[in-house]
Amino acid sequence: MILIGMFDSPFVRRVAVSLKLLEIKFEHKSWSVGKDQAQIRKVNPLGRVPVLMLDDGEVLTESGAILDYLDDRVGRTRALLPVTGAPRRRAMYLMALATGAAEKGVQQVYEKLFRPAEKYHEPWVQRCREQMHSALAQLEAVAAQMEGDNFLVDEALTQADITVACVFTFLDDALKLDPKLYPSLRQHVARLERFPALKSTRLAFEPPKPAQMR
Repeated sequence: MILIGMFDSPFVRRVAVSLKLLEIKFEHKSWSVGKDQAQIRKVNPLGRVPVLMLDDGEVLTESGAILDYLDDRVGRTRALLPVTGAPRRRAMYLMALATGAAEKGVQQVYEKLFRPAEKYHEPWVQRCREQMHSALAQLEAVAAQMEGDNFLVDEALTQADITVACVFTFLDDALKLDPKLYPSLRQHVARLERFPALKSTRLAFEPPKPAQMR
């Protein structure tokens, strides 16, 4: 199968990390939504990533749908998202906080990169900033309650840890978060980033150039 998208996207990266942890072989095409937009739209009309092309030619888009497919493929005992009950609800809640924070971070980046200076709307950016930090503060509270080298849900690595790590690293790179903020969350993510599956997919954020998005 083929995974399309750059690893500086937390959504692409969480799929890549999951594929590696589940030991599913894949080819990676590091296509940019900027300069490679035409190529991406041939497989996803929206021109968005990640895209996962299966061996039989089926195309999956949106990271949540792709992760659901991967868990279904490996079965309940190996699935990275808890399959039922309170652990599943907790994991999905934490993932929703993280992906929501990522989306608000992306909006901040795009507002500054692509909107003309005379149309830059600081109140909108501030709203996005507050929403992002509110989500991160909740994740910080959860991380602060963890004991030792534990994980966000139960005592095993789950999709919640993967998603939170990919998102926080992206936001830290793209928006240069204050290093004094979120100490417990930052410590947990730093530990996760040493895992081989995360370490091998680490790519510093490189903002697309406005000319590439036309």
